[in-house]
Amino acid sequence: MQLEFNSVSTETAQPETRFADVILPLPLPALFTYRVPADMNAEVQVGSRVIVQFGKKKVMTAVIAGLHTVPPKEYQAKYILELLDTEPTVTPIQLRLFGWMAEYYLCAVGDVMNAALPSGLKLSSESRIQFNPDFDIDLYYDTLEPDEKKLIDALQQADSLLYDEAADTAGVKNIYKLLKQLIGKRAIILFEQVKEKYKPKVIKKVRLYDEFFSSEARLNQLFTQLERSPKQVAMLMTYLQKVPVFNNPDLNAKGLEKNTILGEEKANRAVLSALVTKRVFEEFTEQISRFEDIAADENAEIILSEPQERVRRNITEIFESKDVALLHGITGSGKTEIYIQLIQQVLDGGSQVLFLLPEIALTTQIVSRLRKVFGSKMGVYHSRFSDNERVEVYRGVRNGTYNFVVGVRSAIFLPFDNLGLIIVDEEHETSYKQADPAPRYNARDMAVVLNSFHQGKLLLGSATPSIETYFHASSGRWGLAELSSRFGNAPLPDIKLVDLKAERNAKTMKNNFSSTLLDALEQNARDNKQSILFQNRRGYSPYMNCLDCGWIPKCINCDVSLTYHMAAHELRCHYCGHYEAPPSNCRACGRTRLKTVGFGTEKIEEELQLLMPDLRIQRMDLDSTRKKHSFQDIISDFETGKTDVLVGTQMVSKGLDFDNVTLVGIFDVDRMIHFPDFRSHERTFQLLTQVSGRAGRRKSQGRVLIQTGNIEHNLLKKVLNHDYAGLYEEEIAERKKFYYPPFSRLIRLSIKHEDEISCHSGANKLADKLKAQLTVRSVLGPETPLISRIRNLHLQEIMIKIDRESGGLKGAKQIIVSAIAALTAEKEFRALQVIPDVDPL
Repeated sequence: MQLEFNSVSTETAQPETRFADVILPLPLPALFTYRVPADMNAEVQVGSRVIVQFGKKKVMTAVIAGLHTVPPKEYQAKYILELLDTEPTVTPIQLRLFGWMAEYYLCAVGDVMNAALPSGLKLSSESRIQFNPDFDIDLYYDTLEPDEKKLIDALQQADSLLYDEAADTAGVKNIYKLLKQLIGKRAIILFEQVKEKYKPKVIKKVRLYDEFFSSEARLNQLFTQLERSPKQVAMLMTYLQKVPVFNNPDLNAKGLEKNTILGEEKANRAVLSALVTKRVFEEFTEQISRFEDIAADENAEIILSEPQERVRRNITEIFESKDVALLHGITGSGKTEIYIQLIQQVLDGGSQVLFLLPEIALTTQIVSRLRKVFGSKMGVYHSRFSDNERVEVYRGVRNGTYNFVVGVRSAIFLPFDNLGLIIVDEEHETSYKQADPAPRYNARDMAVVLNSFHQGKLLLGSATPSIETYFHASSGRWGLAELSSRFGNAPLPDIKLVDLKAERNAKTMKNNFSSTLLDALEQNARDNKQSILFQNRRGYSPYMNCLDCGWIPKCINCDVSLTYHMAAHELRCHYCGHYEAPPSNCRACGRTRLKTVGFGTEKIEEELQLLMPDLRIQRMDLDSTRKKHSFQDIISDFETGKTDVLVGTQMVSKGLDFDNVTLVGIFDVDRMIHFPDFRSHERTFQLLTQVSGRAGRRKSQGRVLIQTGNIEHNLLKKVLNHDYAGLYEEEIAERKKFYYPPFSRLIRLSIKHEDEISCHSGANKLADKLKAQLTVRSVLGPETPLISRIRNLHLQEIMIKIDRESGGLKGAKQIIVSAIAALTAEKEFRALQVIPDVDPL
């Protein structure tokens, strides 16, 4: 159902009773209506946050989506408890986007709101205890137990207490039993106190009272009054030296940071306290930004090469007639410099710019380049920021502090009101797609929608565009600009295939390293050059195996083997997070011949360190980058030459630019090629091309060594020849033949249940319902996925194909929603979960 958001003018007082339709942060199919208190009538606005009660006890933040005078027919509207915003936090365009996403991705608008608003803008509630004023304490006090009396005495002194405070006061461990007793005696009341999570960053400062620098005579008089306290005189002198109030009286209003005037001597706190008591100094706080104020580098002028300038002009010409364009530029061609020129042009015109990147890892390097040009005018937005930092960027966009933001997929939810340009770099990346929870959106696709709402321009950039994107661009629906030469005429890397079969037959393999790759690494080290090793699997080893009976340790919650992590010395599930110590003996046969099988980035790192102990090696994967600044530290060490070899997963393939990298080694490519998915060849080509593009980005030609057991594979030949056009022609023909995107739209239904039989029967019944209303050709399955159980829930999948040109997408979605509702309404399947994923990857 399309959610309609309407706005009613609030400029004049409304004599009627007013009602607000609000979005609650819950997976509910409809909006809820609340009554607006009369004293809020003049202030309440569409897009404002309000506190409402939902159910008997829940208190939560909601966003007003519409204002009107029609009471709900089905229930009596409760009053809004509190208005949080004097100015709306959510813009009309954001509300429109929320409704569009909820309808398209088959989720609740509350799910979208939850994803859109930083946690710091959603209120939290905490349970508190207060004394019941109706309790006759004179009559019943003596009937209370000793620990009950302690708590009642404390509550009479305090307005309210938290549960932890109450436990400490009463001296008990189990506070809940005590509270139950007092509630039964009607001596206390429990309530939820709602508080805002966001806290602005403040610094403590001091300043001189104005009367003391009204004249030198008054200041001299002050020194005379303080002459018996040399330390106080010294502190006053320190202030006057750092804040010359007689030269510029306005400086006194800004004051001096408290830590600055205190210095390092602990005794100075007493000195300052005395001066505050004597009303010489006044203490105050000042709200500041959490982000460092960085000025743009005046010398950071971006000068485009002739090919870059030609492409920039081409893009500008495309934007005269089309709103979306694809920049297909090979790796190292200098797409970022073109982006910067276009960004500057739009900012100079007074509009806003959003620059999307697929990974936090990318922001570290690109942000430092963009900071030199745009300074602190540029905001950065990603999930590694704290809640407070994200709120500051969100509000900075809302109030105009940031007209240009670099961010990952969640940045599409920022409150832009005049977005002139959106850039989606590395548009092919799967990181733009959110898997869980709802909304399961693709930020690249939502950029197209958001751009249409703002009537701006959208530029998609990639060296290896997704097949769907290139189809739209090459067919004329979108514009296409191509940059086919590397910046500075740097040559493309020389890619070679290393035959693992031949190396194994010759017995020249050392663990997982071919002699060819080891020789190249040694030569690179002698030449003082850097190398990148790519293995698209983290951990030490994919699984452990008993050599006697074949037993493999599996996750207790999921139908998947546990991955061995050597650094933590644990077996870990990458799906539910379960971990356990590695067994010392087989749990099936009891023997001790357990061996790790396969290899991940951790094992590559260890093996290389043993084979070449003089190399300085770092690893960049999900495990090594969990801390806030770990990406930045690893990349900084590599950039400054503190690291010789960087071992990593997909993170090392995404847009990183290192001057001194001349060798890239790639492991385990055959597993990627043969992964059972219609996009496996496309993704493998993209990964190999992108990671290969990290080599030789300046004058020296880079080398890429791909270890494979099948050097004759057709896809690898296309990688060798940098033949994206050949890949596209083959892939588009296959997809047309078998009716896959871009010729169809896909909706995947994941059916989950604790009971395997119920899961299978529910999935079969749902498939029958869908096949009866859609065509049998359109509904595939149900089928058991590769991993049939995750987090103790059994899984089945149904795939639905819908003709892109038929116009039947909306009708098909209505059929799907109705079929799911009918199935889960049956008593047998009420516990069944059916999760739709529109446009799955």
